[in-house]
Amino acid sequence: MSTQTDKTTPGLMSTKALQAKISQAYAKQSREAAEERWITENLPMVQHIAQKVASYVSNAADMEDLISAGTVGLVQAARAYDTDRDAEFRTYAYIRVRGAIIDELRSRSFVPSAVHKQIRLIRQTYQDLLTESGVPPDDAELARAVGLSPEQLYQTLQEARKQQFLSIHGLSEDQPAIGPMIVDKMPSPDTQVERKELLEHLAEAISELPKRDRTLLLLYYERDLTMKEIAQVLDITESRVSQLHAGALFKLSMKLG
Repeated sequence: MSTQTDKTTPGLMSTKALQAKISQAYAKQSREAAEERWITENLPMVQHIAQKVASYVSNAADMEDLISAGTVGLVQAARAYDTDRDAEFRTYAYIRVRGAIIDELRSRSFVPSAVHKQIRLIRQTYQDLLTESGVPPDDAELARAVGLSPEQLYQTLQEARKQQFLSIHGLSEDQPAIGPMIVDKMPSPDTQVERKELLEHLAEAISELPKRDRTLLLLYYERDLTMKEIAQVLDITESRVSQLHAGALFKLSMKLG
């Protein structure tokens, strides 16, 4: 009695080989369907991140370019995502998308040297007024002391905000990035201590800001609202939110040194 084998006619696949091909095709199709779903579900996140980065850096930033870069980052994230090794896809994609959008900003020239000089003057004047009176100057008082209109002061502080953004993300040429210390996946004991102290100082500094500034920072950073959404909540214009946000960050930076 002969034993049945998996032999086939020359030129035809064996049953096992055919099954393997079918499994591979099914797995590929399933993966492609999953990637398409991940991309579709997270496209709104791309626009949200682009809006936040654009409003933080410059209201004139080309949103179409930022969204395009973020979308490419999302597609790359979907293709590279490992369900066995990486965190939840949205968390994984958020980092990749934001990185792609920030990379899009690298070639832009943000802060002219004349603005750097004006920013230094404002910081020094703020410190002088604080030393003289023991009370932080309000925006109007600071503008008068520097010889600027309130509108000019806010415009300069918005430029200063760009400088802070670049420093945080390591995009400026004169300062190291502090971002890696904040988001380090496996921080050293020294880094953990630095991070804890930073958060404590930050919380204390925020608590000392005027109520309006505290509310705005809470909505922007903790509630993750865009400036347009904050404008609707506070019933003011989006440009006014941008001004107040820049002013709040300036005061915070002065408190933190």
